[in-house]
Amino acid sequence: PCGCAYYMISRSLGPEFGGSIGLIFAFANAVGVSMYVVGFAETVVDLLKNSAIMVDEMNDIRIIGCITIVLLLGISVAGMEWEAKAQILLLVILLVAIVNVFVGTVIPATNEKKAQGFFNYRSKIFLENFTPEFRDGETFFSVFAIFFPAATGILAGANISGDLRDAQAALPKGTLLAILITGLTYLAMALSATVVRDATGNSSSIINHTTPVICNGSTAVACELGYDFSSCEVEKCKFGLMNNFQVMTLVSGFGPLIIAGTFSATLSSALASLVSAPKVFQALCKDNIYRALHFFAKGHGKNNEPIRGYVLTFIISVAFILIGDLNTIAPIISNFFLASYALINFSCFHASYAKSPGWRPAYKYYNMWLSLMGALLCCVVMFVINWWAALLTYGIEFLLYIYVTVKKPDVNWGSSTQAVTFVSAVSNALSLSGVEDHVKNFRPQILVLTGSTRSRPALLDLAHSFSKNYGLCITCEVFVGPRSETVEEMNNAMEKNQLWLKKQKRKAFYAAVACDNFREGAESLLQASGLGRMKPNTLMIGFKKNWRTAGAEAVQSYVGILHDAFDFEYGTAMLRVNQGLDVSHIVEAEGLYDIVFSRGCLQPVAQSFSVSHAHANTHSSLSCILARQRDRLVEASLQFKKKQPKGTIDVWWLFDDGGLTLLLPYILTTRKKWKDCKMRIFIAGQPGRSDLDKEDSCSYLHFSSLKELQEMIEPFRLHEGSKDADQIRALQKQQPWKVTDKELSEFEEKTHLQVRLNELLKEHSRSANLIVVSMPIARKETISDFLYMAWLDILTKDLPPTLLIRGNHKSVLTFYS
Repeated sequence: PCGCAYYMISRSLGPEFGGSIGLIFAFANAVGVSMYVVGFAETVVDLLKNSAIMVDEMNDIRIIGCITIVLLLGISVAGMEWEAKAQILLLVILLVAIVNVFVGTVIPATNEKKAQGFFNYRSKIFLENFTPEFRDGETFFSVFAIFFPAATGILAGANISGDLRDAQAALPKGTLLAILITGLTYLAMALSATVVRDATGNSSSIINHTTPVICNGSTAVACELGYDFSSCEVEKCKFGLMNNFQVMTLVSGFGPLIIAGTFSATLSSALASLVSAPKVFQALCKDNIYRALHFFAKGHGKNNEPIRGYVLTFIISVAFILIGDLNTIAPIISNFFLASYALINFSCFHASYAKSPGWRPAYKYYNMWLSLMGALLCCVVMFVINWWAALLTYGIEFLLYIYVTVKKPDVNWGSSTQAVTFVSAVSNALSLSGVEDHVKNFRPQILVLTGSTRSRPALLDLAHSFSKNYGLCITCEVFVGPRSETVEEMNNAMEKNQLWLKKQKRKAFYAAVACDNFREGAESLLQASGLGRMKPNTLMIGFKKNWRTAGAEAVQSYVGILHDAFDFEYGTAMLRVNQGLDVSHIVEAEGLYDIVFSRGCLQPVAQSFSVSHAHANTHSSLSCILARQRDRLVEASLQFKKKQPKGTIDVWWLFDDGGLTLLLPYILTTRKKWKDCKMRIFIAGQPGRSDLDKEDSCSYLHFSSLKELQEMIEPFRLHEGSKDADQIRALQKQQPWKVTDKELSEFEEKTHLQVRLNELLKEHSRSANLIVVSMPIARKETISDFLYMAWLDILTKDLPPTLLIRGNHKSVLTFYS
């Protein structure tokens, strides 16, 4: 988005901080325009002061500055294309001027230049100038305040990020290269090795060696080089590094090129600030944080140019140009920019500290503590430069903050400031059950239908991996039956399961309800779980592996829960593991036998009955088979508890669901257990190829896969083709859940798509540690429950652990904002 610096602060720290610093940052850029224009005007006046003064030097600076900014405004309003062309032209001139300086430093100095303090490269000059010297009450920070605005262009690219083709790739590369090149150029351009601090400019200052001269004081080096500048210790001289503002012209090979370079540098920076300030301001006004400023949100033309913002920036700049003194304007800008940079650094730290999933810095060497140190340094320097100006700046920020807090703008950015509130609230809530947790920016707060906490460990472990340090995890159980029979069992389970979670160090709650049927219980959990903002937003459920034998009522209840979740605006995730998820039968067996494993066979240590030798052999063989199955199930149930081997998390993002399908696997990659797994993202098709892709899908389908799907559906078909209308109506009334021929024909394409997707998943993701796929959706009363279950079954069959995800179409990733 445009106005990147403001945008980052507002989305990270919230509208209160974002609104206040956004105004100050836009204002700082507007004042920056005036500083650069005044710098340009001072150079022009310095050239003309001996021949073409209009009024006096100060008023001439004001006049030339106002004329200049009118021309710059015309270029800016013309659009980014004209601004880019102007910047390229100015860059070429600047580069030529820089080369001209380096060429001049190696051209042998004439006597005239030596009299003005230039002696080419001399180590003695460098050593003398290396140590600081402050005059007329100057300090390091007073000089720093004037120099600092030269480094404020660091965000020029970020401020126009909305106009970049690929901002994510261009901004880090461009900004870091700009810092590197600019830093090296500044260091190389330092003329401290070629020019002495003070010089008279008089050729008569050449030392006559017939008369002995004692070389000491600040002019000792010049004395050793044959020039007597000792008079500069008594009265101020006009030449030398400390006195001559046009020293680069003196050093260069061709003086007029330096003037052109100065024009180029000042005008280029002024133009960049003149473009940046309105775009930052427009981004602020679009958010309507300050309603009185919404007038400036309107853009014009295909690039949405902020014409009104340009006019406002022009007015502010002209007001500061009328000050006419560069050394007065520069400290004001430094103060505002330092305040902005302090908040930018702090917002980076804050988002990292809150571990917001929406904050994903890709820079390898980023460290949140470095950001915090940067923020503190900016604050300290502000007060050192000018303590009352710093207090005034923060006072203005505070008033703007209070205004936004009172007005409560209608925005919901999920700021990291909110996250800290959640951290405290959730930590307090979980500490009551002996657990601690943190809740972050958009946080997956998961309601996971595990049954008893020990029944589906793989489902719980994966859900916990998503929520740990990010959000809530509530593991749920529904006790089905009359309340009088189930309520006591439910109450006993509450304490037992919460203690088990604590013992296993699972940062989660346990919740249970008693209802007459499973769907009603799940619906109650979906509506009533959580508290306020700490409310689940994602339902996680296991795949119903036995759907073909469970009966119509159970399948309808299962699919109905998915519909309910979407109705209540939950994101939904469904996990399938080939070996199955339910280990409750193993858990129930605990206490009956002390189970040991011998060569993969299950051996009861003690039997309360005796059997014949032949029967014992048969029992032993059966036990081995059961044991191997049990081993595989137990191993699969614990697979998400252990560290994952090096591999991939394959994300098949087939639908735009708001980003949940991308966010959840990304969160996994931030976990220690999953750090060796890389995300691979597969997207659906290419624009304009939909018809061709459909034909390809049909042609590539394997007969065996289609046959397998048909066998799945066969027991649940109505087979009305050979029956008359009355028989069909009677069958539909008797078995409304069955799949009709019409439905199969109507959704044949989508049915074949699930088969084809399964084949592609096997082809490309067979070796993945986890597969994440966009969940297909079944419209209510349009697609029968058994056909939908067949889709899910054939889509995820014979694959590594597969997670089907569907968001509720609410944005959870930053690129949607």
